[in-house]
Amino acid sequence: MMAKLSPLAVLAASLSLVSAQTYQRLGTCPDLGCVLPPDQSDFLPGQLFDLRVEVHAPVNGSEAFNNGVPDEAFSVSIAKEGGAAKGLTEFFGLDEPELEKWSFGWYEDLFAEDAKQKSVVNVASKIWRHIALYEPGNYVVTLKYYDGKTTTANWVVRPLATEKKAKNVIFFIGDGMTTNMVTAARLLGHRSINGKYQSSLALDKFPVIGHQMTHSIDSYITDSANSASALYSGHKSTVNAMGVYADSSPDAFDDPKVETIVELIHRIWGSAWGAVSTAFIADATPIALTAHTRSRSLYGPLIDQALNGITNYTWTKMEGPDVYFGGGAEQFYAGKGSYEGKDYYEEFAKKGYTVALNKTSLEAADSKQKTLGIFTQSNLPVWLDRNVLTENLAKLTNDPTGNKSAALDIPGLKEMTLKAVDILHNRGGEDGFFLMSEAASIDKQMHSLDYDRALGDLLELDDTVKATIEKLEELGILEETLVVVSSDHGHGFDVFGSADTKYLAEQQDDRTKRKAVGTYAQSGLSQYTVEQPGISYNTGPNFPLNWNPRY
Repeated sequence: MMAKLSPLAVLAASLSLVSAQTYQRLGTCPDLGCVLPPDQSDFLPGQLFDLRVEVHAPVNGSEAFNNGVPDEAFSVSIAKEGGAAKGLTEFFGLDEPELEKWSFGWYEDLFAEDAKQKSVVNVASKIWRHIALYEPGNYVVTLKYYDGKTTTANWVVRPLATEKKAKNVIFFIGDGMTTNMVTAARLLGHRSINGKYQSSLALDKFPVIGHQMTHSIDSYITDSANSASALYSGHKSTVNAMGVYADSSPDAFDDPKVETIVELIHRIWGSAWGAVSTAFIADATPIALTAHTRSRSLYGPLIDQALNGITNYTWTKMEGPDVYFGGGAEQFYAGKGSYEGKDYYEEFAKKGYTVALNKTSLEAADSKQKTLGIFTQSNLPVWLDRNVLTENLAKLTNDPTGNKSAALDIPGLKEMTLKAVDILHNRGGEDGFFLMSEAASIDKQMHSLDYDRALGDLLELDDTVKATIEKLEELGILEETLVVVSSDHGHGFDVFGSADTKYLAEQQDDRTKRKAVGTYAQSGLSQYTVEQPGISYNTGPNFPLNWNPRY
């Protein structure tokens, strides 16, 4: 049982649960009683999850209540629509969990933060772990506390399709990619004559196009952790959280979990699965396939979770990915970045993995064996540096052994993805496979407003999608494979028109520089697709012919 902290101790040392302009005691908990998963949650039949309830007793601040003493005699029930309510212990056939108690602090607004005046909350809580709802329908969970207060959570368990339509799934994610960025990439890589494109993006050829909303459960803006978790589990959460609903406890790893798609298909069908990313592999989008924490930055422990599964609580038994390709050697070679200082190249090898540290060894790897491929110390260099501005590679100290030399023999997203398809096809067999392939640096370069590098990686994603579909046709499995391309969130980006870079450079003030941007009838056409004498990058079709045009 967690020891209850004194209010003074909490005021001195407690974590802040929020750091946004709009402050919340706990995002999913507008009342003093909290149910997690919260109201409006959706589940697949049989999807595993944990259920936590919390009763809050604010000690001070505008919500101060009951002298800071939480009700430890709360009760919780669940009822399916049309049925009688039952206690959770009876309904799920579990032993009554132990009562937990802790305290936390938070700022009620910016004035309180400036004054360093935290509001302290004492908490009584219980958690029911490793449970599931198997019958489709509507359910209501009711928490009763403080002699008459009630918090309810209405849940929906959605019916499964009557027929399994895809044996395999390949899920491409263009991190941070918006439709406007796709428009810009099309302008850079595809020539237009009299208003007609002479070629098209692979993304343009998909038969179904839709929109989704991945913002977090308690704020307008998401991050890649929470949005990936929503995409992989069907459950929205809080910024920085993955595979859990963030609670108020001190432990970032004990929050109520929800089962992800790879955990579910591995448990039910024994399917193979893998992740490919141009980011470091412990980054939010790839690691969220198996991560269960409210803190995305715990990279070392999350790599251990990916390999060994959840070891501190009963959960879906996982035996590591069949394919894991990307950067992020800092979490693998022995040192301060790896979990407990261990050599995770060796830990993966002990479990039967082939370990590849460059493009050459990746290509040579046996396509029937589980394979770990880590090719740089952190994120992979972007497509533009790997293929056009190659002199930049030698300036880096990113070798995956950690020896401070430059990694020069690096695969791209296409090479990693095609190798992953080969391995997963062989290992999944009749049980199928799931692959997530991420173009991570669309997002990373948009953060720094490096549009050339961001759009180069978007074109690399499109080229990878095209090559993957051709690979599936070659293997004879296209018709049984669902291919999805999505973003996880966006950036502020739009296409206004072309700019006269020569005129722009020669102007002395902002007002005259503004004239260099062509709009409306003067918006112009892309010159990235026009051949120039003496310029050749040999990067193949549907990439710019000139990366430094005047317009």
